[in-house]
Amino acid sequence: MKQSAALSLGAAPVAARHRPRAVRLRRHARAYVFLVPSVTILVVFVGYPIVSSLWMSLHNWSFFATVQPYVGLQNYRELWHDSRFWGDLRNTAIYTGAVVPLQVGLGLALAVALQRNTFINKFFRSVYFFPVISSLATMGIVWKFLLDPTIGIITHAMVAVGLPDIDFLQSTAWALPSVILVGVWKSVGFSMVIFLAALQDVPESLLEAATLDGAGPWARFRRVVLPMLRPSMLFASVIASITSMQLFDSVYVMTGGGPIFHTETLVTYIYLEAFDYANPGYAAALSWVLFLLILAISMLQLRLFRYREVN
Repeated sequence: MKQSAALSLGAAPVAARHRPRAVRLRRHARAYVFLVPSVTILVVFVGYPIVSSLWMSLHNWSFFATVQPYVGLQNYRELWHDSRFWGDLRNTAIYTGAVVPLQVGLGLALAVALQRNTFINKFFRSVYFFPVISSLATMGIVWKFLLDPTIGIITHAMVAVGLPDIDFLQSTAWALPSVILVGVWKSVGFSMVIFLAALQDVPESLLEAATLDGAGPWARFRRVVLPMLRPSMLFASVIASITSMQLFDSVYVMTGGGPIFHTETLVTYIYLEAFDYANPGYAAALSWVLFLLILAISMLQLRLFRYREVN
């Protein structure tokens, strides 16, 4: 009896030690079960297409052939010597280089101007944010009519005040600036909302202390507010860069890449190569180059932001 009692007393701590681990395993198993649908969707609709596109870029792929010849890096070598690719890359870079600073800068200015929670400020916030929730393709159609040389309101208004009649979307000089204007108008409200949220987190005590030290409105903004907005500026800049480099809708609707490829972007070229020219292997190579460019620019922005914070 004594021996059995001792054995039972010795087994009790062991069971106590193993019981929490078993409970944790059961809890984790339940969590993994709930994760299965989301992971399955990510694997099927994200992971598999990514791997497939890389595989396609290494083949002379065709939608109609049963055998897809392996060509290695031939698509990438062809891309290096493709003058149309370099022209589209230049257009994408110009668009991104113009839209990102304008979107972030104007968004910050609007957020500061509309910071107070008055009725009129709330109304203008809604006005500026409305294009963000609207379809870019739909807004492109609207702007196409507004800039039309025959029935466009903007052209008629310019002629009425004595300015020259310009066909903006068919001019090699004005087509890309017109697309840039629409891009800024469409997305500035997003940056405004980001900065409005960030401005709510600026402590009033810091602003009051700066005021007591004799700092004026501009000094308070530059020395107190702006440094605290750096994380939001990073987020707005990265999102704006990624969105700008993936421009497709407004170009396809407004200009179709014309005139003479002056507004054609990398995503437009990818679409044409894949579906109009039936060359999905080359389109996949273009897609991976664009992905690497977006990744490099995003990492550079993160690096510059970290450098500024350290210094």
